[in-house]
Amino acid sequence: MTQRSLAAKLPKPIDSGILAKAALLAPEFYLRDPRRVAPDLLGKLLVRRDGRQLRAGRIVELEAYLGVDDPAAHAYRGPTARNQVLFGPPGRAYIYFIYGFHYCLNISCEPDGQAGSVLIRALEPVAGFELMYAARDLEPNHGRLPELRLLTSGPGRLAEAFSITRERDNGKNVTDRRSDLQVVNDGWVPKKVVTTVRIGITKAAEEKLRYVIDGNPFVSGGKRLNGTSVKQESQ
Repeated sequence: MTQRSLAAKLPKPIDSGILAKAALLAPEFYLRDPRRVAPDLLGKLLVRRDGRQLRAGRIVELEAYLGVDDPAAHAYRGPTARNQVLFGPPGRAYIYFIYGFHYCLNISCEPDGQAGSVLIRALEPVAGFELMYAARDLEPNHGRLPELRLLTSGPGRLAEAFSITRERDNGKNVTDRRSDLQVVNDGWVPKKVVTTVRIGITKAAEEKLRYVIDGNPFVSGGKRLNGTSVKQESQ
């Protein structure tokens, strides 16, 4: 890969002024089937606010989980104390701990009482790089693509980079203007979205419910994508 092509793949930083003007996604955005929410959520920005400090990343990879009809979903066996957020209002953060080490960020979809969610699997970092390095306990070196991928390529990495934990964020309303964890729309739209099977599951593993921005270098996993293009709805 040439220096020019490598530079073209590096994230384009966004300043706080642009982030301040980005539109907060409303609860109605999530009041749909996760299979409709997921492709429309690609390209939107996840934002963490700590006072005047901001971290932001563009969503480049998600998976949809279909509630009680999906054997791979946490909601499959019905509501419990652990998964009750999934059965609540749309636009709430559902955080779970995996492998005894990583947190994962999901956002609830569907009407109140009906479970469904999207798992955010990867972000392209665009603001607050220094804060992400610190949260991941990494030292900035050359700032090249392989190094930046360590920040937010993968659900565990991005959760740590954004200081997302179950104690701090589970049940948080990401559609509330007062929330320190939000998803906003700056108007950017991906050129091509591809669907593939979900990663790391054994049940309903054949379902193509993973949505990625085609060609984005921050998509997690090392395997070549072999999926189907999907048409996005206008938002």
